[in-house]
Amino acid sequence: MPEPLEPEQLNTYFALMEAVSLLQHAVEQQLRTAGDLSYVQFQLLARLAGAEGQLTMTELADGVVYSRSGLTHQAGLLERAGLIIRAPSPDDQRATVVTITESGLERVRQVLPGHVEVTRRMLFDPLPPRDVAELGVIMTRVRDHMRAQPPRSATPRRRTPKSG
Repeated sequence: MPEPLEPEQLNTYFALMEAVSLLQHAVEQQLRTAGDLSYVQFQLLARLAGAEGQLTMTELADGVVYSRSGLTHQAGLLERAGLIIRAPSPDDQRATVVTITESGLERVRQVLPGHVEVTRRMLFDPLPPRDVAELGVIMTRVRDHMRAQPPRSATPRRRTPKSG
């Protein structure tokens, strides 16, 4: 049996999880209302816009915490909506290149002001600049630690005994 969390650790864990849930809910609501986008779809479009328009599906998957099949599904929805185009990579036949369209760029511009407003109001307004910087350092350290762990896909499957 593992050591239980200290009361301060437990309180920190629950505060973090609740804050993330509240922020994620508010962001999702704003993106749906302003642009009919899920948060994952917004992440994909924002990453493509920031990359000046083109990334491989693997590059997108590396930056988004989402299953590969789920990411493929979301990309399909974005493609049907005319916000991205997927095509085989001219450099690697195993890769798919994703390009943001002008409509996709416009959708990002449409939702971004509200996204910034919700993020600022919910996450940054209650913090003085010193705390924002400290939170950034702490969360970067935690994220980097988590990303250094083997991915779920590298974990061996547990075999269930066959019933006879």
